[in-house]
Amino acid sequence: MTPQDIQHISKKHGLALTEEISFNDMGIDFKVAFATDTNGQRWVLRMPRRDDLGEQVQTEQRILDLVSKHLVVQVPEWKIVASDMIAYPLLRDLPVLSFDGITYEVTWNMDQHNPNYVPSLAKVLADLHNIPRQKIQESDLKVLNPEDLRTEIEGRLKLVKSELGINNDLENRYKTWLDNDRLWPDYTRFIHGDLYAGHVMADSAGTVSGVIDWSTAHVGDISLDFSGHLSIFGEESLKALIIEYEKNGGQVWDTLFEQTLERAAAAPLAYGLFAVETQIETHIIGAKAQLGVE
Repeated sequence: MTPQDIQHISKKHGLALTEEISFNDMGIDFKVAFATDTNGQRWVLRMPRRDDLGEQVQTEQRILDLVSKHLVVQVPEWKIVASDMIAYPLLRDLPVLSFDGITYEVTWNMDQHNPNYVPSLAKVLADLHNIPRQKIQESDLKVLNPEDLRTEIEGRLKLVKSELGINNDLENRYKTWLDNDRLWPDYTRFIHGDLYAGHVMADSAGTVSGVIDWSTAHVGDISLDFSGHLSIFGEESLKALIIEYEKNGGQVWDTLFEQTLERAAAAPLAYGLFAVETQIETHIIGAKAQLGVE
């Protein structure tokens, strides 16, 4: 797809773009472009790679409609929603970090030790997790109850092992985690589901100002939303985040920290599921490497 193709599609939907268009080819479901319109407004454009994404798009739109009413930070505001394009104005700040799609080199767009970041992220998480269950049900979104959490991981483990294989030590760790009753929460909340510094925007003061990529949001285990922070900022920062989260009205349990460690360790399992579902060879190879499969 060329810049001219993008201009043509956008024009159909009443959006006049300049030739200032760049692409991000990392997405599996959507080809992403960044463009500027003739008034100088910057846009994010998402073009579906397949014809069967209609239901996924509708679900994500309901998620965005919900969270925009309950969070004070920016989320994408879709202005164009069509079978050939989704478009929304670029959020005002950059992600906390970004990485090159080819070299995977990480660029920090914020001082990673900024003292404002953790307290502001904790506030956003508490607001997100406290969205009323009734509002989520009215939006017809995925809901996992506490008794569903381990069942989901058990099914994922069985599928990934049968399709890709898994190192014995890693499999044993997951089974030990599943059997440890004290780690698992007795409640679930609405979560982002794929929250890490690349999906969090922060302003020049280090305060969280926006969150993107909401397609996996659902009611589930809140430790999943803490695990991405752990992976980037480490254990001491995670402890600080949990403390600030509780101060902001977030509900915790005694072993949230330990559960988050196990959630982060389960990242290869999540990647394995993604590889199985997409059947893309590069991801299958990458997932096998993370799963310790020769």
